[in-house]
Amino acid sequence: MKVLVIGSGAREHALCRSLSLDPAVTALHCAPGNAGIAEIAELHQVDILDGAAVSALATRLEADLVVVGPEAPLVAGVADVLREAGIPVFGPSKEAARIEGSKAFAKDVMAHAGVPTARSYVCTNAEEADSALAAFGAPYVVKDDGLAAGKGVVVTDDIEAAKAHAARCERVVIEEYLDGPEVSLFAVTDGETVLPLQPAQDFKRAFDGDAGPNTGGMGAYSPLPWADPALVDEVVRTVLQPTVDEMRRRGTPFVGLLYAGLAITSRGVRVIEFNARFGDPETQVVLARLQTPLAGVLMAAATGHLADLEPLRWSDEAAVTVVVASHNYPGTPRTGDPITGLDEVAAQDASHAYVLHAGTRREGDSVLSAGGRVLSVTATGKDLAEARDRAYTAVGRIHLDGSHHRTDIAAKAAAGA
Repeated sequence: MKVLVIGSGAREHALCRSLSLDPAVTALHCAPGNAGIAEIAELHQVDILDGAAVSALATRLEADLVVVGPEAPLVAGVADVLREAGIPVFGPSKEAARIEGSKAFAKDVMAHAGVPTARSYVCTNAEEADSALAAFGAPYVVKDDGLAAGKGVVVTDDIEAAKAHAARCERVVIEEYLDGPEVSLFAVTDGETVLPLQPAQDFKRAFDGDAGPNTGGMGAYSPLPWADPALVDEVVRTVLQPTVDEMRRRGTPFVGLLYAGLAITSRGVRVIEFNARFGDPETQVVLARLQTPLAGVLMAAATGHLADLEPLRWSDEAAVTVVVASHNYPGTPRTGDPITGLDEVAAQDASHAYVLHAGTRREGDSVLSAGGRVLSVTATGKDLAEARDRAYTAVGRIHLDGSHHRTDIAAKAAAGA
């Protein structure tokens, strides 16, 4: 099977890594990729928002399957162009991807599907926003209705900060604050069958102790020893399957990866948000534990045959991912700094830890930073404590001037808290 992965982040590196280990994959391509992906896949330059260009590349490569990683090309309709060309694609249509592209649309889907979520108002001007903020009170939750690269949500006790964020957005969803721990649950779907993966928890805030601004994610872990063993079945029954059924009922079946961001509240499970693709950094820990070859799962979804698959196989080991971010992230990041220590991780930790690149580029023999979240280190172990130790040992070998990372990823869970 020849596979083309679209994207250039750590999520795509994790996908490419899993696909490279699949004996069914005979050729692996990525566009545009990054310095790390280049070591396991052939890279190609393409405008990932241009469906015709992506389709032409897939046709030239004779790709049997295209996996669209990021949300922007999905919302732009790249998967539609590929399907029209007869190329199997893992990723939803433009209409189905609105479940991530518009928070208001997602709320409408959930309302019709009977999916539990936070009460909310859609606001298009300052007066509406002020009324909604007053109705819910602090903590204030203000979400940009459109795509915002994981940074469109403000949760704050400061009413002026909440109003300022609302004012910067053309349309916002303001909703009640959901208490309780957050969980990310991915499901592969072909538009009918829903195949859940293992749950993970990520860390959105920039700094230790959940301090600082929201980011695209600073780390993750799986499994969740504190979670109810019945959680996955409950979420499939009450959230994922009803949502997939509602999308199909609307004539826009969702084919690809449906990501449910959940809050385990005092009143039960509530949906915080949906995404239309694998999440970063949760993908890194989930795929680290998946033992079933990945290509066949993605192809079954793309071709409508998920129901024919055998149950997924999972490692009993734990996985932890720690993100290393560049100076000033999540503000305007400094780029162009050399990254050292990558070879040392490969030499010392390869049996249980590895680096996944995100914002990197190669210049001669050097790897340089080229984005905000520069790379992530994923490690496995017999339990979360061992996986944490291994991840942070590997992170300690890497040097990037001015970089920062959280030191408390999975700490509470590993300690049984």
